[in-house]
Amino acid sequence: MKVPDMNVDLGTIVESLKLLGLKNGDAVLVHSSLSSFGYVEGGSETVIKALIRCVGEEGTIVIPTLTGKREDGPDNPPVFDVRNTPCWTGRIPNEFMKDPRSKRSLHPTHSVSVIGPLTEFLIKDHENSITPCGKESPYYRLAQKGGYILLIGVNQESNSTLHTVEEIAKVPYHMQKMPTNCVIIDYNGNKSIKSLYLHDWGTPRNFQVIDNDLEKLGIMRKEKCGNSTLRLIKSIDMIEYVLNKLIHNPEYLVKK
Repeated sequence: MKVPDMNVDLGTIVESLKLLGLKNGDAVLVHSSLSSFGYVEGGSETVIKALIRCVGEEGTIVIPTLTGKREDGPDNPPVFDVRNTPCWTGRIPNEFMKDPRSKRSLHPTHSVSVIGPLTEFLIKDHENSITPCGKESPYYRLAQKGGYILLIGVNQESNSTLHTVEEIAKVPYHMQKMPTNCVIIDYNGNKSIKSLYLHDWGTPRNFQVIDNDLEKLGIMRKEKCGNSTLRLIKSIDMIEYVLNKLIHNPEYLVKK
């Protein structure tokens, strides 16, 4: 049976985010599905306004603006123009990138856009991170700062920080064996080539395996907003929990 669409406005989203535990000064990495709410008055701009209102001027919003493709690799190196390359992560990320306050990292497959005082710390040298989501990436740096992961209407399958844990654990299935010479064009139009290791898309995952445990352990909280389920996850606690699992079983996140 189809769930009827609900009308959601700015105030409703702000209230739900506050109930979830998001507060002034927080740093949060957001994966999102706009359509999951039902009908949102003002669309993706309203969701972005709600996020910024919740964390305030002292808080930081990070949104993955991913561009990586299955065919990326040494024989098909990606060309990434930070000013013009669109992302495939949805309407909210593409709208967020247009905000004049936002700045995007220069990684050719796993860039993020950021608004807030932690921007430069988070995006600095992402293009030099040898793996897309490792310890030199915004994904881990946000965790270092006590940040959160917010899943809006998507489940753990969209949680890119789980790739961070895979990269730290050096699981055998995750990265391509050879580096790729990626082409990167920065905000000034300058072109550079970076030799980086990219993801190997060949192994199906079951990231949802962690969902119940995160909630039981208090690492994650859930709320409803319209038709959408919101999940707020303490990033460093999740990383430590899943890393321990992967140390004992490197295929813990692999779909059986």
